[in-house]
Amino acid sequence: MKKGTATIWLVGVFILFAFCLSGSVGLCQQKPIELTYSTHMPAVNGSTKLAVEWGKEIEKRTNGRVKVTMHVGATLLAADKAYNGVIQGIADVAWVVLGVTKGRFPLTEVLELPLGYRSGDQATKIINEYYKSFKPKEFDNTKVMYLFGQSPVGIHAKKTIRKLDDFKGLKIRTTGAHTQVALALGGTPVGMPVNETYDALSRGVVDATIGGFDALRDFKWAEVVKCSVESTGFGFSSAFGIFMNKDKWNALPPDIQKIIESINEEWSQKEGKVWDDSENAGKEFSRGRGNEVTSLPPEEAKKAAAALQPQVNDYLQRTKKLGLPADEVLNFFMTGLK
Repeated sequence: MKKGTATIWLVGVFILFAFCLSGSVGLCQQKPIELTYSTHMPAVNGSTKLAVEWGKEIEKRTNGRVKVTMHVGATLLAADKAYNGVIQGIADVAWVVLGVTKGRFPLTEVLELPLGYRSGDQATKIINEYYKSFKPKEFDNTKVMYLFGQSPVGIHAKKTIRKLDDFKGLKIRTTGAHTQVALALGGTPVGMPVNETYDALSRGVVDATIGGFDALRDFKWAEVVKCSVESTGFGFSSAFGIFMNKDKWNALPPDIQKIIESINEEWSQKEGKVWDDSENAGKEFSRGRGNEVTSLPPEEAKKAAAALQPQVNDYLQRTKKLGLPADEVLNFFMTGLK
């Protein structure tokens, strides 16, 4: 190589290197950090839409340094495989139903007790304050993005429900702590993921299902049930969370971690309202198909609350045996519900 040519080449390399350091040349910019996000919920669900926005907001605030790819409708992980899937790295981030693996999150099962929740916004605020206050070790093998609670869950049946006795003998699809609800109401619990419920109802495998009113629209339950009963007076919720693989989180640059944690704080506040809106939309959708959305009469609701009280006592006994602060946590939630 001639001396003049070599000099020009070295100058070019130096300039290119300088541009790379400043990030001025797209060619020199680092490849984006890619995150896979799994949810079993369908694309139409309000919480799924919020998850998509979460990913886009991260991409925006990191100036494209992070890219989030969504996998909806259990295309990557089924609901009951989501938490382990995050630990194993099958998905970097996942939307998890805590109740599908009963006993896995013993202290946090408090959210699924019939304590009289009135809204998803209320349940979400309480569970996030609980996490900040108690930092339960049951989540130590993942990085918690944020937790949230559903609007008071309902019971959706293929027949009309007017009183507590109408639940007797029904095969009721359940998950997690809601198994005890089905038993207390006089039904027979049938454990089953939410994605399989429509077929089970349509084929008569189950007579009813416990779940959110959003599923009447999002999972098309309104096509195969006749009556949905609100849990007025004994409202119980479902606990959910967004979790990230711990190694993936630890590998992120500190500034990106800070950005994501800031977004998590904002999104946790949005989640409860999204659930309430989705629940109301589900109720209206079902009514539009001629189905009934109702509540038990006050006296029947009191009977239901009394029948469900042993579930609270069972929670206290089980968690105390594990050396967990059951009384303190229950009092924390009861205070938050006042």
